[in-house]
Amino acid sequence: MEPIGGRPRPRDMTIMGALRPAVAVAVLLGLAACGERGGTGAPAPATTVVPAAAEGLVLRVEYTGGFISPSVLVSRLPIVSVYADGRVISEGPVAAIHPGPALPNVLEGQIDQGAVQDLVNRAMAAGVAETADLGSPPVADAPSTRFTVVTASDTYVREVYALWETPAGEGTAGGVSAEQEAARAKLSELLTALTDAAAGESQAYEADAVAAIASPWLDPEDGLEQPQVAWPGPALPGEPTGGPPDVGCVTATGDQAQALLAAAGSANSATPWVTADDTRWSVIFRPLLPDESGCADLSGN
Repeated sequence: MEPIGGRPRPRDMTIMGALRPAVAVAVLLGLAACGERGGTGAPAPATTVVPAAAEGLVLRVEYTGGFISPSVLVSRLPIVSVYADGRVISEGPVAAIHPGPALPNVLEGQIDQGAVQDLVNRAMAAGVAETADLGSPPVADAPSTRFTVVTASDTYVREVYALWETPAGEGTAGGVSAEQEAARAKLSELLTALTDAAAGESQAYEADAVAAIASPWLDPEDGLEQPQVAWPGPALPGEPTGGPPDVGCVTATGDQAQALLAAAGSANSATPWVTADDTRWSVIFRPLLPDESGCADLSGN
C-alpha cells in the first residue's frame, strides 16, 4: 500500500507481558516526567511513572489531518500503537493492486518490557511532554504527526505539522528556526525508532470488533465489473461521522463482526454492498484496536 502522503508507514510492535491484577498497578515504566507544562516546556528530571492500565495504551504515533477524503480520514489507522501488555499494533504493507483489498493489513507483534521502557524513555527524551512551538514548514495539505504517551497520572501529546517536510538548514526562511529544526529532528528520530521496532516478527491482528464507514456507492468508472455483495452487518449508514452528511459509521461486534470480516475478506475497496432495501454502499472497514470500542473512538483528525 502506498503510505499516506507518500510518507513511510510502519509495521507493528507490542508491549510488556500480561500482568496479574494484584500487581498490575505496580508495574513501572521508566519515563522522564513532564516538567512545567506552560512555559518553556522543558522536561523535569527523570522519574518513574505508573502505566495507566495493565493492558492499556502506553504509546502511540499517528497522522492527523492532511488532504484526504473524509471517509479515509475517519478510518485511518495509527502508525504504531504500543500497549502495556506487550502488544504493538500497526498497519503492514498491502499489494499495489486496483482495486485494493477491502480490509487493511493490520499486524500485531510483541516486544519485551525492556524494549517498551526504551521506547517510552525515547519518547520523553524526544520532547513529547514539551510544549514549545515547533514551527510550520510552508507546505500545503500535509498531515501532522501526533505522538502520545499515556500514564496513570497524565497523558502527554505532542503534534508536529509536516514532520517529513522540515527544511534542513533553512532557518526561519523555511518556517522553522534552527532550534525548532533540532526539536523536529528528535521527533523524527523517535518515529524512526518506533517504525523500526514495529518491523519485527508479527502476525495478523485479530480484531474483536470492526467499524464500517459507509457512503453511497459510486461507480469508479474504471471499466471493471464489481459484483455486489449482500451486507451482513448493522443497518447502514449508521451514525454521522461529523463530516459529509451522507457518510456514516456502524460498529459490529461478536459473531456479527466475524461475519462482516469474513465477507470483507473476499471483497475489495470498490465492492458495492447491498442492503435489504437494495441500496448500494461503499464501505471502508476499520478493525478496532484494543483501546477502541466504537465509531466514537475514530476521531477523523
